[in-house]
Amino acid sequence: MSVRPSLRGATISGTGMYVPGRILTNTDLENMVETSDEWIRERTGIVERRIVSPDETTSDLAVIAARNALEMAKLAPDDVDQIILATTTPDRFLPSCGCTVQAKLGARNAAAYDLFAACTGFVYGMGLARGLIGTGVAETVLLIGVETLSRIVDYTDRNTCVLFGDGAGAAVFTPCAAGEGVLGVSMRSDGVLGDLLEIPAGGAGKPASHATIDGREHYIKMRGKELFKVAVRGMEVSMRHALDIAGLVPQDLDIIIPHQANRRIIDAVCERLAVPESKVVINIDRYGNTSSASIPISLDELARAGRPKPGDRIGFVAFGGGATWGASVARWTMPAPIRVAEVAAMAGAEGARA
Repeated sequence: MSVRPSLRGATISGTGMYVPGRILTNTDLENMVETSDEWIRERTGIVERRIVSPDETTSDLAVIAARNALEMAKLAPDDVDQIILATTTPDRFLPSCGCTVQAKLGARNAAAYDLFAACTGFVYGMGLARGLIGTGVAETVLLIGVETLSRIVDYTDRNTCVLFGDGAGAAVFTPCAAGEGVLGVSMRSDGVLGDLLEIPAGGAGKPASHATIDGREHYIKMRGKELFKVAVRGMEVSMRHALDIAGLVPQDLDIIIPHQANRRIIDAVCERLAVPESKVVINIDRYGNTSSASIPISLDELARAGRPKPGDRIGFVAFGGGATWGASVARWTMPAPIRVAEVAAMAGAEGARA
């Protein structure tokens, strides 16, 4: 699927993020599973990740990130027409986590729903936001990427438990002139690759039972080597496609924000695109893989640091379970520097170690 220019554009007018205060380091994992700090750093680039406390939920994280984004955009919850919540870890299957967030946020005028595209969720959501605003269906779209992956990680599986963390990021989309804001979006999927990254049980196809629980089938299962190859190729192709829609080439990008899945994947994709490291946003060392939350977390950190300047062209690219992959290109329209807030405080930087 491709999202091409329409009668009016959609631009990002506010961003927000939140990560839990609890920190799980590589050293902590050494005491939980057979691994080492050196092994994790070398293969993933991760040093630590954030983990929710027992009383925190996915919707709790999403609401904080959403409020921060609305505050930056100088909008109230009642101004929101649509809430798109990208997640793999909803509070529950029914009602949707989007509706739960709507209730907690007090966004009484919004239609709310979940978008389930794993790590590509935020990029898919950008395409939906662009379409909703471009066609006049909505004036204000609140897009949230949020995960509590620690709830579905098997901490006896050293191949997966070292990768994932929890967090939320949000962006507010509002109308702008055609040719500004989101310039091109590419979205792709291939269900044949679904078993490369999956949770085997827990849905209607394989409901919870003693057998599925004993078999630890409610946790993430991943075939990492195979996933690496298709992730690199998929991200490169989708980024080039989105750029082509926007009439650009990789060298035209001022900033690229890749999904923070694995430092090796990020490096391989950017090498194929011939994008210099100076243009690439990396924070996987601090947060690990937060799935649909990784791109908006990166974007908010960037925005609050005042790095994007008006006119800067930003590329977003991701790959996730499904398999799904996609990319988008946007021209930054907000003035810089944006109101600077203490990102470290929002992120709970002084939180207790796990």
